[in-house]
Amino acid sequence: MASTHTESTGTQLLDHPVGTEAVRHRLPRQTRTGAPLLGVTAMTAALGATGLAAAPAQAAAAPAPAPVTAADEASDGLLAADPGLALAARILQQADGQRTAVEESARVAAAQEAQAKRAERQAEAEADRSAPALPVAGYRLTAPFAQAGEHWAHLHTGLDFAARTGTPVTAVTGGTVTSAGWSGAYGYRVIQTLPDGTELWYCHLSRIATASGPVAPGTVLGAVGATGNVTGPHLHLEVRPDGAAPVDPLPWLRQLGLQP
Repeated sequence: MASTHTESTGTQLLDHPVGTEAVRHRLPRQTRTGAPLLGVTAMTAALGATGLAAAPAQAAAAPAPAPVTAADEASDGLLAADPGLALAARILQQADGQRTAVEESARVAAAQEAQAKRAERQAEAEADRSAPALPVAGYRLTAPFAQAGEHWAHLHTGLDFAARTGTPVTAVTGGTVTSAGWSGAYGYRVIQTLPDGTELWYCHLSRIATASGPVAPGTVLGAVGATGNVTGPHLHLEVRPDGAAPVDPLPWLRQLGLQP
């Protein structure tokens, strides 16, 4: 009896439909919901309330660093990349420091030199003031000491310096004005007493400028005039050692280094 069973082959197994079995044994596909996202959102909010939220606040409180310019970056890069440039930069910096020191030393030296010159000029001026000087400028000698003449009751007692009226009359040397005023035939007179007691009489003045007190050489005592017993404007100068009898003013002036 012939069997009606047909032996299954590989081909017949491959032809067996598999769609139904796959569907039957596969888990049903689940649809995602918003629950996981909500959990992440909640976690982020919790962390943000503690550490994560504090970071931006700290960053805002910190001072912003100074901006670095492109020139700075380029300069630093060149110096770092080329030791020769770095050495040259150091040499230039040292040269600038040395030049500044030299200039400062020159300024100090110039200031000291100027101060020394000022002190020298001041000393010269003081020396000039302390040096004896003739009592009148622009003069001519007209009557020497001990000259006889009808203008004097005796011999001439002084040395006459003829000059224009108003020409300043100055102290020959340092001393003190001890008397000033009208003195008869002498007209307006100023008497200066020197430290050794010698008196100098400046006579026939048109005016008196210094009536008393210490005076230095060159101090204006008055002005040339024609007051008293005179024939024209001139200064009559007398020299009286210890205030006594007059002596010839010419050699006395020469002893002071003056040449009338």
